[in-house]
Amino acid sequence: MTEKPRLTFWQIWNMSFGFFGIQFGWGLQMGNMSAIYEYLGAKESELPLLWLAAPLTGLIVQPIIGAMSDRTWHPFWGRRRPYFLIGAIFASIALILMPMSGTLWMAAGLLWVLDASVNVSMEPFRAFVADLLPEQQRTVGFAMQSVFIGAGAVIASKLPGWLRDHAGVSAVTGDGQAIPQTVHVAFTVGAVVFVVAVLWTIFTTKEYPPDPDEPKKSHGGLSEIMDAMRCMPVRMKQLAVVQFFTWMGLFCMWIFFSVAVARNVMGASDTSSKLYKDGIDLANNCFAVYNLVAFFFAMALLWIGRFVAAKWIHFVSLLAGGLGLASVGLVRDPWVLQWVSFTGVGIAWASILSMPYAMLSSALPANRMGVYMGIFNLFIVIPQILVAIVLSRVMENFDGVSRLSAVVFGGVCLLIAAGATLLVKNDARTVKPG
Repeated sequence: MTEKPRLTFWQIWNMSFGFFGIQFGWGLQMGNMSAIYEYLGAKESELPLLWLAAPLTGLIVQPIIGAMSDRTWHPFWGRRRPYFLIGAIFASIALILMPMSGTLWMAAGLLWVLDASVNVSMEPFRAFVADLLPEQQRTVGFAMQSVFIGAGAVIASKLPGWLRDHAGVSAVTGDGQAIPQTVHVAFTVGAVVFVVAVLWTIFTTKEYPPDPDEPKKSHGGLSEIMDAMRCMPVRMKQLAVVQFFTWMGLFCMWIFFSVAVARNVMGASDTSSKLYKDGIDLANNCFAVYNLVAFFFAMALLWIGRFVAAKWIHFVSLLAGGLGLASVGLVRDPWVLQWVSFTGVGIAWASILSMPYAMLSSALPANRMGVYMGIFNLFIVIPQILVAIVLSRVMENFDGVSRLSAVVFGGVCLLIAAGATLLVKNDARTVKPG
């Protein structure tokens, strides 16, 4: 197939809907895992290492799944959709079991399972857009994914508080129960939503069979990944720098923001206190705001992306996000924190989820889209590993480095990523089809 047909709005909607479920599960994890760890007795300096599951599983799983999905084909299930389903099933099991954790090691182990499973579902979704859409529709396709990511994360962020305030679910921890009942119920709902959303995409979207004229390779696995890395396009190398600093900043936010609000902004000293729980609720509200803003900005990108180059959209968005996240070091008013600081973060998040992939996809060969998308994600997970290892040691040995200063550092990283975006060249494809 040399020219892919243009898809309708609803076809793009259906093929992207699975991301709603993926982000619903991921949003519950991002908003609650640090608190779950602290409920189970984790120290401040231990949090980065306990979060290592996310980047390490991405480092291992995503390139492998990308290479495997490039070579998969089934007449009914297609190329990418088998991975959507397998990942959704195991992620949902991990979500149900996570709040039942009675020890740190159990919660950390389940996070490894959850993140590995989310990666199995999520990585092929990026290649899915490039597989099915012509180049002129890819920015819209990735923006549609961002719409569903924003919607799923907004609901996931607000769900524990809504269950407590409107559904009568207890948020109090009692004897023999380290984690509040609101978290138990929210994670179970997330498990169901994850599977249903992914099934929607699987059964409403068909994939194109492999082009018989595509060049084939006799090797696969690690050798395929290494060969692809040797032939990496120039634009991909430039975007790798942007991704490195972007995800270093985001990881600082995800690990430390919730507990920084509870400890440094609200002043709580005890995880069982009402002040601590109010701080976690405020942090979840901030996450809900940034995802809500991302939802609406991603919808705007469906139109803006037709007229403005992805590079400039991404530069302005990262600038807004960096300033917003860095301002957390100064802002103490809850309203300003939610609606000013995290509006900037939301604008950046919508762009982060779409514009780098829109810039990258046109520089990649169709028959290696999966493996390159997997390799591209290495520049997401490697900075997270560095943050987890280095920050844990710094916080353990320097009393002046707090949860809040780590969040501010994340904002600085986003500003560096914005500057690196200006160096990305709109070069022609520089990699051979393979």
